Amino acid sequence: MKTFKKVLIANRGEIAIRVIRACQELGIRTVSVYSKEDKLALFRTKSDESYLIGSNKGPVEAYLAIEEIINLAIKKGVDAIHPGYGFLSENPEFAKKCIESGIEFIGPTPEMMDKLGDKIKSKLIAQRIGVPTIPGVEKPIKSDREAIRFAKKCGYPIMLKASAGGGGRGMRIVRSEDDLLREFHSAQNEARKAFGSDDIFIEKYLESPKHIEVQVLGDKYGNIVHLFERDCSIQRRHQKVIEFTPAIGISETQRQLICADAIKVARSVNYRSAGTVEFLVDNQGQHYFIEMNPRIQVEHTVTEMVTGIDIVQSQILIAQGYRLDSQAIGIPDQNAIQLRGYAIQCRVTTEDPTNSFAPDTGKLDIYRTGSGFGIRLDGGNGYTGSVISPYYDSLLVKIIAHSRTFEDTIKKAQRSIRETVIGGVKTNEAFLLNVLSHPKFIRGECDTGFLDATPEIFDITPKADHEAAILNYIGEKVVNEGKGIRQDFDVPRIPKFESSESLIGSKQILDSQGPQGVVAWIKAQNKLLLTDTSMRDAHQSLMATRIRTVDMLRIAEATAYLGKDLFSLEMWGGATFDVAYRFLKESPWDRLSQLREKIPNIMFQMLLRGANAVGYTNYPDNVIREFIRESADTGIDVFRIFDSLNWLKGMEVAVDETLKSGKIAEACICYTGDILDDSRDKYSLRYYVDTAKEIEKMGAHILGIKDMAGLLKPYAADKLIKALKNEISLPIHLHTHDTSGNGVATLLMAAEAGVDIVDTAFNSMSGLTSQPALNSVVAALENTHRATGINLDDIQEIADYWADVRPIYNEFESGLKSGTADIYKYEIPGGQYSNLKPQVDSFGLAHKFKEVKEMYKTVNEMMGDIVKVTPSSKMVGDMAIFMVKNDLTPQNIFDKGKELAFPDSVVAYFEGMMGQPVGGFPQELQKVVLKGIKPITYRPGELLEPVDFAEISTYLEKKHGFKPNHKAVLSYALYPKVLEEFIEFKKQYGDLSRMNSPVFFNGISEGETCEVEVEEGKTFIIKLVAIGKIDKEGYRKIYFEVNGNQRAITVLDKSYQKGETISAMVFADPDNKNEIGASIPGTVTKIMVKEGDQVKAGQNLIVLEAMKMEAQIVAPVGGKVISVNVTEGHQVKNGELLLKIE
Repeated sequence: MKTFKKVLIANRGEIAIRVIRACQELGIRTVSVYSKEDKLALFRTKSDESYLIGSNKGPVEAYLAIEEIINLAIKKGVDAIHPGYGFLSENPEFAKKCIESGIEFIGPTPEMMDKLGDKIKSKLIAQRIGVPTIPGVEKPIKSDREAIRFAKKCGYPIMLKASAGGGGRGMRIVRSEDDLLREFHSAQNEARKAFGSDDIFIEKYLESPKHIEVQVLGDKYGNIVHLFERDCSIQRRHQKVIEFTPAIGISETQRQLICADAIKVARSVNYRSAGTVEFLVDNQGQHYFIEMNPRIQVEHTVTEMVTGIDIVQSQILIAQGYRLDSQAIGIPDQNAIQLRGYAIQCRVTTEDPTNSFAPDTGKLDIYRTGSGFGIRLDGGNGYTGSVISPYYDSLLVKIIAHSRTFEDTIKKAQRSIRETVIGGVKTNEAFLLNVLSHPKFIRGECDTGFLDATPEIFDITPKADHEAAILNYIGEKVVNEGKGIRQDFDVPRIPKFESSESLIGSKQILDSQGPQGVVAWIKAQNKLLLTDTSMRDAHQSLMATRIRTVDMLRIAEATAYLGKDLFSLEMWGGATFDVAYRFLKESPWDRLSQLREKIPNIMFQMLLRGANAVGYTNYPDNVIREFIRESADTGIDVFRIFDSLNWLKGMEVAVDETLKSGKIAEACICYTGDILDDSRDKYSLRYYVDTAKEIEKMGAHILGIKDMAGLLKPYAADKLIKALKNEISLPIHLHTHDTSGNGVATLLMAAEAGVDIVDTAFNSMSGLTSQPALNSVVAALENTHRATGINLDDIQEIADYWADVRPIYNEFESGLKSGTADIYKYEIPGGQYSNLKPQVDSFGLAHKFKEVKEMYKTVNEMMGDIVKVTPSSKMVGDMAIFMVKNDLTPQNIFDKGKELAFPDSVVAYFEGMMGQPVGGFPQELQKVVLKGIKPITYRPGELLEPVDFAEISTYLEKKHGFKPNHKAVLSYALYPKVLEEFIEFKKQYGDLSRMNSPVFFNGISEGETCEVEVEEGKTFIIKLVAIGKIDKEGYRKIYFEVNGNQRAITVLDKSYQKGETISAMVFADPDNKNEIGASIPGTVTKIMVKEGDQVKAGQNLIVLEAMKMEAQIVAPVGGKVISVNVTEGHQVKNGELLLKIE
């Protein structure tokens, strides 16, 4: 009996760790060896001693260096060597030299290995003892000619097998002679690199059999037992992926016969140590011996779980001379081995199942496993920060589940896989889950062809790495926008309120009594009704529509209670739709539905351009109608409908559909000019009264006066409202802007004249280009006959919240510090006034801003004094900038303009695409702009074919891989490019709508910690630890802690422009068949063509190798090689351009 004091493990990775642990449990000191590529590997740190080998050899050859390993073992006083699996584990020469050197080889004798480890010899033994085998040629192939002859003898399909192989290495299925020699040479190369021998033999290939193997264990005294069978049928490239025991797909009779034959094979050589006898079972239930592996197997774990026998410890004890029936091993006879439950092993690998299981390489950004009851984890080289190289097996961790039933074992495995979080490389976790949930697997019916015959297994939705997505987003902000500089903001004060009272408001009147009931209720009120615009026009005018949904939701419930007496909340429409998708990267539809849920009692109001909905161009009528229907269903109650030129025909469709929807149609007159100035008679009091009467005839419920430029002066308001009240019966809703500073006065005069409803904004969101101050209007009317009935203290709390939020959006504010009476001169709408200066700056005309404003007034006069509301106001602004930039005047434009291409908006206006202006177009200017284009005089929507929503849905599903809902389809109809950019953003970064706004806009600073909610009840606590230095390629490492775990990402610093050459890797265009890219990341081992060669489709071009596996790159098309972009030995990434063909 020997006693081992020190054992050397001649292997690496997961099996090395497994052996180290078994030795430690037995009190044996361990020695590991490692290649230079494995200097940072985990197994090296777990052994008591570790030594570098093969410093002048390749990564695989280092572990095949017999003499060096044995010399090191002698030098370090090693008693025994455990070979693990793979590498030298089945090499008789290695075992022999260990014995000759006085070192125990933990495994079978060299003679046993020679007989059973060689597939050809073991097959002959099986035939001799009466164990059935697969028909084939039992000798190595020596030449191409022999390969062709032997293959014909067996009959296609045939299997090429490496005689010394295992793990699927050197195995190929060949179905025709056309493929034989290519696959033969490839198998030889792979076998030589993996096992040091390129002996290949041929046997008949059985279609779709089950792969059943039996674990055997023998001691040095002739005692041999089996530990029952394992089902290893789930394979890719002949390498096992999922294994389980017992095999539920075979009968008890088959089990007994297979195990008995396994014992016969082992007894034929008096086998000792652990070994595995492998069989194929055809669909008739007949089993065939295929090989014996004289070593421990990767999947030994499942057998250990159901038998309770530590196979690796048993190997070591047997090597020391212990009998199976000894107290140390504890197996008195076969009957002592009983199965307890079920076990499944899933191999988590760095492979991409959607790309033929191509191995992936790179650094693990994150590595967290899922353990717990019923789960065993045998890890290899996985830890956060570890680098997965292309040189070795792609295994990261083996997840072994054990339970009393097969069904519960599956559930435990699924749970563990779902808990596992791995980032930085592609993995097969989603694929494993698909297999585990497939009915055939659950029933134990899978055969070796299961994966090939079940394409739905590869319908894989990659597991979302929310952490990486959020860190990449924050990292981008930190490096390229915020620069990690701290910006402090007050925590917004969210009001406290008594929520016990029932929420009853204007919404309940609409729902119970319909639009006419609301109209009757409005008319019965003596108080002035108020609309708050803080969630729409206020921030559109002040800060470019940038307020995010998350900041609205925080105040929403308080608004429902404290602002319950408001008539409506304008919170949608206008630019909010576009900006939400384009800049805020959130769905405006989600905003609407989420706010509706939190504010069930106040009517929601939106701004709708009659012909454009929420867009800036004309849409077919079915888009307008469908949009209104969907908006009404989602939560909009009041549709404020307008036409930018007051052309009533442009509002007809929208008004009609609103009436059909059962919602409130508020049709608008856009106010312009000055009814107090008798010299300006185009837009006279009579004009407004007559237009109002036409709107009443259209069936509108409310008349809106839309003063987008804030031109309605206080006394003009008094005059206008009194005149309208005398002529029409509709309630009147007044909207104005406070750009002049006269807004509150205008509303008070309108209130005195009898206006029913006015637009305001909470004080902290009011003034300047926004609406007049809500709180101030409420205070001014207290104790008067138009008192609003709104509690000032309550609404002050809402205003305080917005005062805390507003500084977050400072970067989007226009810079206006005070009101300006210039508005009466230039008539520029509030929102446009805020945006005009940045627009002028972008054209390099900052020094001519006053000149542009003067030109705005001039252009308006040239156009015939038109109504200026988006999009007509934008057209005037575009034309003003165009004229200043090109030194045009009202006098020279008719000559100079003949040679100039006018802005698109100007052409569209004169074409009639924005409608028909009051008084018509200035014809001479129209001719200069259109240059022969014939204008239209009817509604643009009549020209457009209806949109095919089903076609859009099909397109989005095909391109973006999800079934779009109707809201997404409508959004695409309105903003196709913007919606697709939004979809791509969400794919890259996920849903960031819950992220706090300071983080969303600026990231965080070094040392700062933030909380990011990714979904309800799931929050990441993120700390920015450090911003790394810029590297030679322009990248920075950003170091974070996420929930206390360290994680690093890499971000390109876009400011890196110092003339250094940044080496840019070129990738093949996947849509261009003439550009051929790498199918896997790895090493270019052979280039078979050169520039100028003519190649045929299907011809071999390049051989890549990764993780001991070869990939043949073939020509997808025929043609001439015009460039070869790599050299032999070159390391390439997946998709990197290899060569071009023309």
